[in-house]
Amino acid sequence: MEKQPVEMLITIPLGEDLLEKFQQLSPRLNITQVVTRKVEEIPVDVWLKTEILYTDIVLPTAAMAPNLHWIQFHWAGVEFLLEAPLAQKPDLVMTTLSGAAAPQMAEYIVMMMLSLGHRLPDLFANQLKAEWPRDRWERFEPLEVRGSTVGIIGYGSIGREVARLLQPFGPKILAVKRDVMNPRDSGYFANGLGDPDGNFFTRLYPIQAIRSVLKECDFVVVTLPLSPQTRTIIGSEELAAMKPTAFLIDACRGHVINQNTLLNALQEKKIAGAALDVFTEEPLPANSAFWRLSNVTITPHISGASPFYDQRAFELVAENISRYLVGGNLLNKYQAELGY
Repeated sequence: MEKQPVEMLITIPLGEDLLEKFQQLSPRLNITQVVTRKVEEIPVDVWLKTEILYTDIVLPTAAMAPNLHWIQFHWAGVEFLLEAPLAQKPDLVMTTLSGAAAPQMAEYIVMMMLSLGHRLPDLFANQLKAEWPRDRWERFEPLEVRGSTVGIIGYGSIGREVARLLQPFGPKILAVKRDVMNPRDSGYFANGLGDPDGNFFTRLYPIQAIRSVLKECDFVVVTLPLSPQTRTIIGSEELAAMKPTAFLIDACRGHVINQNTLLNALQEKKIAGAALDVFTEEPLPANSAFWRLSNVTITPHISGASPFYDQRAFELVAENISRYLVGGNLLNKYQAELGY
C-alpha cells in the first residue's frame, strides 16, 4: 500500500539549493515555501493541509492547521512557546535546533575568554592613546586559560563544544547540568563535535550548586536556556560568590542573569569584567550604562551568527524528517515542563 504524501510548509528564507535537498529526502514530501513572519500571509488552504511546519516564529491557531503534527523551529531558543496557545495541543510535537549553532557560539566564547584574559580591550584602548606604558607588564598581565578553572553553567550543546575546544589548554572544567545522573548528551550533536559521552569536564554539578562552582572559577561561561526555572538564576548572591579577578561570558539569554545586579558588580569591580552578547532589552539602548563600562565587551547578539547556519540546520532537520517519516523518535523535543 502506497504511503500518503506529507505536506511540509517552510516559512524561513532558505535558498533553492537547500529546498532541493529537502525535497530529495523523500518522494513523499510535498514542500511549500512561504517566506513570512505573519500567519495571515499564508493562504488558508496551505494551513489546512500542512502536516510539518518549519518556521522561526510563525504559529497558527489549532483550528487553522488541523492536520499539523510537528513543528520544527529554526532556533534553539523557544521561550515564546510558554505563551503560545498552540503549544497546549496534546498531539503536537515541537522540536528545536539546539546544537546547530554550537560550533560558532563555542568559538565566540573561547575568543572572549582569550580576549578578556589577555586584556585585549585594554590593549586596544592603549593603542588609541598611542602609549607604550612603562608599567605594561603589570597593567596587561594576563589571566591564562591554561591552569585556570572554567565554569560552564549549562552543559548543553554549546557548553559541551566549549569544553571540547578548551581541551588543548588544559583548564579545570566545572560543568553545571540540570540532570547530573545522565552526563551523556541526549540531544543533537554533529559528528566529532561536543562532548557526547561527558568526558571533557573535571567535575559535574547539579544546577542547585551554582554558587559552589562560581566561587572556584576564573572564567564563568553562561549557556543556560531561558525558562521559568533559569530566569535570573544568577543574581546578587551568585555574583558575590565569584572571585574579584574572574571574568564572565554570557551568550545565552539576557534574562538568565539579573541585569541590574550584574551592572552593579561590574561598576564596582566586584568581578574583573565580562563579555555580553545578550541583554534583557535588545537592541541595547544607547543610554544603557553597560556601554560606558571599560571592563565590558559588548556584542549585538551575534554569537550564533554563521554563514553555515542554514546548512547546519538542514543537517539536523533532515535527520528529524527521516525519523518522522518512519515514526521514529525526533531529536530536540520541546518539553513544556522545562520550558525548552
